[in-house]
Amino acid sequence: MDGIREIFAGMPWWVKWVAVPLLALFVFGGVITSILGALIGIVFKLLLFVGLVGGLVFVVKKVSGGRTKSSSGEW
Repeated sequence: MDGIREIFAGMPWWVKWVAVPLLALFVFGGVITSILGALIGIVFKLLLFVGLVGGLVFVVKKVSGGRTKSSSGEW
């Protein structure tokens, strides 16, 4: 680790803060975008699932709301 610090110590600031991150994005950009895309897809599907289950519960309660209370507790 000290060898890397010695190498970067002699470099200008723009190499450390601009060129190296740009090279990392260029090399690993596909991996980063695929991981972010998968995470966004999972979150979207999870929110869709929660919304659909909530809608189903709402519809079932709305439809069965006219029934008597004694039969609503039964499966």
